[in-house]
Amino acid sequence: MNRLYPHPIIAREGWPFIGGGLVLSLLVSACCGWWSLPFWIFTVFALQFFRDPAREIPQDPEAILSPVDGRIVVVERARDPYRDTEALKISVFMNVFNVHSQKSPADCTVTAVEYNKGKFLNADLDKASTENERNAVLATTASGREITFVQVAGLVARRILCYTKVGEKLTRGERYGFIRFGSRVDMYLPVDAQAQVAIGDKVTGVRTVLARLPIQAPEAAAPTKTTSAAEVAQSEIEAAADKVRNASEQALKD
Repeated sequence: MNRLYPHPIIAREGWPFIGGGLVLSLLVSACCGWWSLPFWIFTVFALQFFRDPAREIPQDPEAILSPVDGRIVVVERARDPYRDTEALKISVFMNVFNVHSQKSPADCTVTAVEYNKGKFLNADLDKASTENERNAVLATTASGREITFVQVAGLVARRILCYTKVGEKLTRGERYGFIRFGSRVDMYLPVDAQAQVAIGDKVTGVRTVLARLPIQAPEAAAPTKTTSAAEVAQSEIEAAADKVRNASEQALKD
């Protein structure tokens, strides 16, 4: 489904880098000619890094969408460290050539946002999930399921930006954050979620379905009161007595 995307195709987070690189490139070109080549390379790199194109958004209510572009590095049963529950963990690693804006994986309401300081290890490593600088968004989907999605800084990434707050509602595909220069996103889903990707798969933010999360059926209605055998017997006796009484009354009238 196409939806108006209210963000420029080049993310605002990159405008200072692109503008600065362009000014320096022009100045060095005017003064030093070919010595400006590294500055032009940086400017072109920044231009492609901060791109933020609009994407078609699948509307399947059971689909959990990939928040970012990248490569799947983890699909496993793990413990959600923010909820202390068992979960299906899916991690997406982003290199410097991927789109780095983060989008909401589902229609949900934010229940908590937790920032943790940490190291800047290679985001491709498993221990990056627990040792690197990271920002977790805990949310409840429209169908009442709890999910957690975590921005994790990487070896080059030095800035995590998160724009959502507790109580806000996010729609699937809505932009909520940005990580500068290489990182990963960890997803923690309920254990009954069905993974749709495998380690090594390349994914596209919003377009790729990471998992399907079955919508839980509403709780069954409270069982009606059962009738005991004694109550049934008593009812039958009373019914027989009524028949006898009615027959007697009819005989007297005749």
